[in-house]
Amino acid sequence: MASDARSTGKGLLAAAVIGATATVAGKRLLARLTRGRFGETEEYNAAKVTVSGPITRDAGRPSPLSGPGGATADDVVEQIEAADEDEDVEALVVELNTPGGEVLPSDDIRRAAADFDGPTLAYATDTCASGGYWIASGCDELWARDASLVGSIGVVGSRPNAAGLADKLGISYEQFTAGEYKDAGVPLREIEEDEREYLQGIIDGYYEQFVETVSEGRDMDPEAIRETEARVYLGSDAAEIGLVDELGTEDDVEDRLEALIDAEPEVREFTPERGIAERLGIGAERVAFAAGSGVASAFTSEGGDVEVELR
Repeated sequence: MASDARSTGKGLLAAAVIGATATVAGKRLLARLTRGRFGETEEYNAAKVTVSGPITRDAGRPSPLSGPGGATADDVVEQIEAADEDEDVEALVVELNTPGGEVLPSDDIRRAAADFDGPTLAYATDTCASGGYWIASGCDELWARDASLVGSIGVVGSRPNAAGLADKLGISYEQFTAGEYKDAGVPLREIEEDEREYLQGIIDGYYEQFVETVSEGRDMDPEAIRETEARVYLGSDAAEIGLVDELGTEDDVEDRLEALIDAEPEVREFTPERGIAERLGIGAERVAFAAGSGVASAFTSEGGDVEVELR
């Protein structure tokens, strides 16, 4: 009888453990499915979203073997908006580790941060360059580490030139277009001078928009921004010339949050729900990503192959 009682007790204990585990797992799953608004029992009063890797439009992630996919802007915007809708969230931290990316996706994230109803802090970890800095200009303050790489306020345009190769292979180019510049920049023929001026004008337009966006968001003199000449700076140097507001660690950022919301910050990271294949892809991306890697294109002419990069 004693043996039966012990067995019954062990069975009840096992059932209790399994039930408790299932409850916790269920709450976590519910929290993820509802983007952190329901299910979890922990209290929080601030949100964090992360922008990591090259910034691109949300177009589905590649397989783990196809290389890094970067931060999808639509996902980041969705998480910022979810945090803004959450009544418990009083402040937002945008953590940045990106060399840049596409113009409009970067601006979508910047606008979402700027529209957030509450204090917003951008925090540069390893790299906050070009498109990353574009995003940071939508936040109230920008923090960085001493050795963070910050800046690179500039634009690059490029096009392949395969005209010589085409001649050697006996390949001729012929295309029927309506509109003088419809095929400007095609790689199979030499570019004309007026086409060069036309494409350079697009690059200049993007650059002026970049300067204006940073000037307004960071309350900086446009000429001071141009004087950086698209250089990247260590965080300590960036702070000296006004590209960064404060230097510090994540703990320092939380101290600043405490002052802004007048309460001890409890930060919850808002992240998109991802399947196992996407998680594997993200793992491959984190291994492959390094500071100084190339950034994604922002503009591609229908008639040619001209690539514009925030860099």
